[in-house]
Amino acid sequence: MTAPMSRRTLMRAIGAGGAALAAPSLLTACGGGGDTGGSVSNKGSKLAPWPAYTPVTKGPKPDLPGTADGIQNGYLKYPGELFKAYNDKPGDGSTIHMMCLTYGTAPVPYAKNLYWQKVAEALGVKIKLTAVPAADFTKKMATVMAGNELPDILSIGGGYTLPREAQFVKSQMADLSEHLSGDSIKDYPHLAAIPTYAWEGMGRIGGGIYGVPVERPKFQDVLFYNKEMYEKAGYQDGMPVADFAAMAKKVSRAKKYAFGAAVGPNPFGYRTHALWHGAPNLWQHQGGSFTTMWGHDSFKDSLELMARMHKDGTWHPDSAAMAPPDLKTKYYNGTVGGLTDGFMAMIGNLQMNQDAFNIGLALPYKAGGEQQAMQSRGMFGYTVLKKAPEKRIKMLLSLLDYLASPFGSEEFELIHYGVEGTHFKRDKDNNPVKNEKGLTEVASPNTPFTNIADAPQPLHYPGFPEDTKRVHDWQKETLPLLVPDDHWGLQSAAFTAKGATLEQQLADGVSAIVTGRKPVSSWDEVYKKWQSGGGKTAVEEFAEEYAAAKKAAK
Repeated sequence: MTAPMSRRTLMRAIGAGGAALAAPSLLTACGGGGDTGGSVSNKGSKLAPWPAYTPVTKGPKPDLPGTADGIQNGYLKYPGELFKAYNDKPGDGSTIHMMCLTYGTAPVPYAKNLYWQKVAEALGVKIKLTAVPAADFTKKMATVMAGNELPDILSIGGGYTLPREAQFVKSQMADLSEHLSGDSIKDYPHLAAIPTYAWEGMGRIGGGIYGVPVERPKFQDVLFYNKEMYEKAGYQDGMPVADFAAMAKKVSRAKKYAFGAAVGPNPFGYRTHALWHGAPNLWQHQGGSFTTMWGHDSFKDSLELMARMHKDGTWHPDSAAMAPPDLKTKYYNGTVGGLTDGFMAMIGNLQMNQDAFNIGLALPYKAGGEQQAMQSRGMFGYTVLKKAPEKRIKMLLSLLDYLASPFGSEEFELIHYGVEGTHFKRDKDNNPVKNEKGLTEVASPNTPFTNIADAPQPLHYPGFPEDTKRVHDWQKETLPLLVPDDHWGLQSAAFTAKGATLEQQLADGVSAIVTGRKPVSSWDEVYKKWQSGGGKTAVEEFAEEYAAAKKAAK
């Protein structure tokens, strides 16, 4: 049994990788529509080439080699010798205003924050940092987008749907195409190491490249489960769906529950169950049009399963209204046996679980069709730059390049762990282990420079080498099952304007059915309302954008 933990500590775990619980999903790419700034559509536009992907060759060789198509490089131990990625400071001594989202509280002020000071010193600039709490992000962004005081560097992260986002970016922020397209990116070697799938997930606006993606692995939502609890009840990877439901019912007794869920746009982890039943990963291009998860024939089958399992008592009774930290507490103390979260939550789960049980990552159950898993957008968010003279734009891009320094470099260690002796010490295996000051000051969610720019993520769980091996094996099994969301990087004026409202309609409809307040048959009316409220128009606009992008790519 784990020891009691504070809400603050739990928020650290969520910020370390569990953003999928705390923030809206990556449901939409940047939006479009309206007149301000001109058309943001890629249809009819000359498309800037994607940056030429060039992996960094310096640094440690992985113990578990990755692949170009998405399996991460795995490291069982931290490098014994670090290399220097930068010989000179990239900054020009000026003051830079950076703004980004945080899942924690406000950073420790600069005057008392040695980490912030050291990063500013290493970059060669003075940093004014505005870290906006997730709960306030959309409100703050509305103020920023409507005002004249823009930050120099703005990270639009966490997948929030912002009205007229693409219009704002195109009209107010710098077009980076000439600096990043094709071989031009090689002036920024660490940005060039960002895989193409992350740039594609970010997408273009009016044919141009306006941002730098903050890369994340291709694996999206995962059902994390308590291996001892599940396997005692008969769990097996890839088991038939009926056996899975029977297993969940067997787990759920004596105030223990097979599943827990939290408030958010993905109630009861419904997207995972829909995908496992054969529905698209939100949006799928087929035969010249788009098919949605919510209108697919198999979607109601997944709702029927979830409603039946809820009636059987397999979900914690507070799941419709539970806060993410409370769900995490119940998972770590064994009250709930499984929860759906973002893949990046694994390291936080390992650290917070305190070896109370072994953590499993489920493979899809068999529900009649081909097994499939959810592919991510390949990014946490993307970072844009305020319009400025070319010399300053190049300097700002160099700052992002520094923040994206690769694993095994001195710069990566500074950005991710802080200063040795002050923020972390090394364990017997040389792994950096943050102390209380490090947990309070360093990186996400505390002083979140890694939400502004970051290196491609290594598969490295300090102190958990066997779990690193297990997850690497799981990635090899899961990668062939990944299904992308075909609307990533596309523009739809209708969805930009109404996406948040449409998303809430779907979430409310799912919750009503799963909890038994409405029958499965009521979904037809929910989806009909979604279509008439802008969903049908969005489908048509995404199809046009998709066709234009494919034509231009030939």
